[in-house]
Amino acid sequence: MTQDSIPDRQYRSIWISDVHLGTRGCKAEFLLDFLKHTESEHLYLVGDIVDGWRLRRSWYWPQAHNDVVQKILRKARKGTDVVFVPGNHDEFARGYTEHNFGDIKVVAQAIHTTADGKRLLVLHGDAFDGVVKYAKWLAHLGDWAYTLALSANHWFNLIRRRLGYSYWSLSAYLKHKVKNAVQFIDDYEQTIVEEARRQGVDGVVCGHIHHAELRLVDGILYANDGDWVESCTALVEHMDGRLEIVHWLEQGPLALPVTAPLPLQAKEKECAYSWSRMPGFLRSMASSARLIP
Repeated sequence: MTQDSIPDRQYRSIWISDVHLGTRGCKAEFLLDFLKHTESEHLYLVGDIVDGWRLRRSWYWPQAHNDVVQKILRKARKGTDVVFVPGNHDEFARGYTEHNFGDIKVVAQAIHTTADGKRLLVLHGDAFDGVVKYAKWLAHLGDWAYTLALSANHWFNLIRRRLGYSYWSLSAYLKHKVKNAVQFIDDYEQTIVEEARRQGVDGVVCGHIHHAELRLVDGILYANDGDWVESCTALVEHMDGRLEIVHWLEQGPLALPVTAPLPLQAKEKECAYSWSRMPGFLRSMASSARLIP
């Protein structure tokens, strides 16, 4: 079966977050494949879709990243209800909440009602991360260290692919084994669940910590849709209201060819001009936030 003949997977709703377009760690090809082979009535972009922190330091916008944005815009034009909830890395878009751009609604948070009547609070989650909220400089330092881990992860998996092994996230493994990281995740979940309880909803959908999860916490449904730099996961709602975490690296049809990275000069050339092909509304936001060189 060819990739073009693979039938689309139909869902009522899809949530994705922490794509980090504009970084070398972004798995844009995997996400594009996911978007090509899934359809939904609702598509929620739950923050950190574009990484403004990184783009301010150095510009990186290859064609695959542009293709992801264009695919999302195409879905919106064809009738998918697309809602964008900005995160801390794309906080430049928070100044545009309650506006529509290219049929995409930008909101600070949303309430989604599932097919079986559950009300879910949808937000990115950085407001419940004490490091981001009270010590932003430390968050930037952590982002730098995380970038190093992702770079090591890239070369590690390039070797694995050449040896015929599947993708494996070194950074996710370390995160789940380090005691302080595990405690941080637990504290984050508890705090965000309390916010859902305060708002009187049945559950919460978030991102931010790059750790996909779907479970009940003290009677409140906690759903984290994961990320597209490590695990390549999404949260989906089936037509009957049932929720599921989709691990695209395990379930998806994509079989990327084993190819060497582009030479550095080619990368620099591509990054230098491709920003001009960004969609107008995104280029306008990026320009006002001084992301575009």
